[in-house]
Amino acid sequence: MSEPDDPLASWTDRLLLLGDGVAPGAARSFVHDLYAQAQADIDKERAEAEFEREE
Repeated sequence: MSEPDDPLASWTDRLLLLGDGVAPGAARSFVHDLYAQAQADIDKERAEAEFEREE
């Protein structure tokens, strides 16, 4: 499956186990995009919270 020290590997593997017909590259791309968007949302929330504290 995937590299053990890859942070997206376990999520990609879990997605691949959900059903047949999902290409490993497509699963990894989906997990990467989801992770990137989640990280951007967290960063935005932190920035907003920091802005609120400074006011």
